[in-house]
Amino acid sequence: MTDSIFISTAIPYVNGTPHVGFAWELVLADVLARYHRARGRRVCFLTGTDDNSLKNVRAAEAAGAETASFVRARGERFEALCRALGLSNDDFIRTAFDPRHAPAVERLWKACDAAGDVYRSSYRGAYCVGCEQFYGPHELAGGGCPEHDAPLERIDEENHFFRLARHQAEIDRLLSGGALRIWPDVYRAEAYAWIQAGLADFSVSRSTARAHGWGIPVPGDAGQIVYVWFDALANYISALGYASDAPELDQFWQRGARRIHVIGKNVTRFHCIYWPAILASAGLCPPSDVVVHGFLTVDGRKIGKSLGNGVDPFQLIERYGVDRFRHYLIRHFPLGRDGDFSTAALEHASNDELADQLGNLLQRVLVLLERNTGGAIPAPAPERPGEPPPGGPLAQAARRAAEAARAELERCDPPSALAEVFAFVRAQNLELSQHEPWKLARRARETSDASERGQLESRCALLLAEAARGLLWTGALLEPFLPDAAARIAAALGTPLPAVYADVAPDWPSLGRHARVQRENVLFSRLIGAPESAGSACIVRIGEQSVPTSPTS
Repeated sequence: MTDSIFISTAIPYVNGTPHVGFAWELVLADVLARYHRARGRRVCFLTGTDDNSLKNVRAAEAAGAETASFVRARGERFEALCRALGLSNDDFIRTAFDPRHAPAVERLWKACDAAGDVYRSSYRGAYCVGCEQFYGPHELAGGGCPEHDAPLERIDEENHFFRLARHQAEIDRLLSGGALRIWPDVYRAEAYAWIQAGLADFSVSRSTARAHGWGIPVPGDAGQIVYVWFDALANYISALGYASDAPELDQFWQRGARRIHVIGKNVTRFHCIYWPAILASAGLCPPSDVVVHGFLTVDGRKIGKSLGNGVDPFQLIERYGVDRFRHYLIRHFPLGRDGDFSTAALEHASNDELADQLGNLLQRVLVLLERNTGGAIPAPAPERPGEPPPGGPLAQAARRAAEAARAELERCDPPSALAEVFAFVRAQNLELSQHEPWKLARRARETSDASERGQLESRCALLLAEAARGLLWTGALLEPFLPDAAARIAAALGTPLPAVYADVAPDWPSLGRHARVQRENVLFSRLIGAPESAGSACIVRIGEQSVPTSPTS
């Protein structure tokens, strides 16, 4: 086993424009990738687009466009979102256009076929194009799809099937033995419920006619197209060079320390049941972790491209900046739960933690350092017998925050980890308020006693030094979550951030030893004039012209 970590998002269909729900998924995966790099591990962070879907074909037809050009153009918008969010992804795969993908799908199909897990049979049932999934009668509420408003289609055709039932005991062992971890536990319980109900074989191809000829042909059967989910799931290994036995496949998948998928709750069955079975059939390792997030809603209704109520992440980033947007998505939407998106809530969250707590803390400390130490971070004085050094508890709180955040990120829970970071920010503000170094500085200026002045100045300098070290530590803790803000904190304090996520904690007294503060713009100013609801801000109706909003700060 290597120390390499593979991290991926699900890959979205490109029938519409990117919405804030997918941005949430991208940011969660980016936090994990940045964290593992900070731990000194080699990371491959992959995202991309699912191009070979029937819903993409129908969207192109509705737009009067040729499918390939439509899909290519729409996919570019998803790739642009990665840049807008400041992602650290190492790769971006387009399943219709990347030369690595189709050969990998063909090889995976042949491997499953050679294992005796692919057979031909007829199927009749209800199909949702939005989900790209067949539904049994017991899964349908009122006869309609449980997720989409569109009516189901009745399909009667002959397809190739995968022997999922054959792998039921193996998937049970993966889950019960911990080889496949599902976070949070509620979705692990959901996967167990599917297993206990009994796994049924599923169709892995569609007729070429129904697929409109779009997709990857089934090897040896030109009349059939590989089912979009069999095709899409293969992207995780096609990007690693499965078709050519590239060394990355061995490093990041077969011998990697962890293989982490970050997905939405609507695709857990595919990633936690179908995908491990396909991999087992082909003789490949299963994913080690599946991290599941809920749905974002607007006014209680799920956000979706096909529902036409997508919240445009580009407008939000332009209006608020990427760090405020990332902070809101990570901090205020816990894993495993749905959350209602609101720009008013985003602004409140930003004003509370980013402006009032973090930004104000940094600004106060920088100003005090400039006025009282010439912008330097003083070295700690030798400890005096019987007297703990000023800020000693702050150093302990810093180490506890790093340990707690690290533990949450190992459990693939960025929201809980970021909560630990801001608990430390609050501790720093409390420490500063209790010791009030500004009062010590004022008393030092006012006293005529040279000895008292020296003691007050020394005490003030040490308190400010501890505050500066706390901010450096905070910047390092924040780097996986808010990389731009972390870089600005380092620049303002004039020194690199410490490696707080490493196995060996940085030496607290040495932090900022040669620093010189460089105060420029405020890190986060307060936002004024929050709208009453998300509907008044950045809703973009899919297929209609979106109207940019104006900055409020």
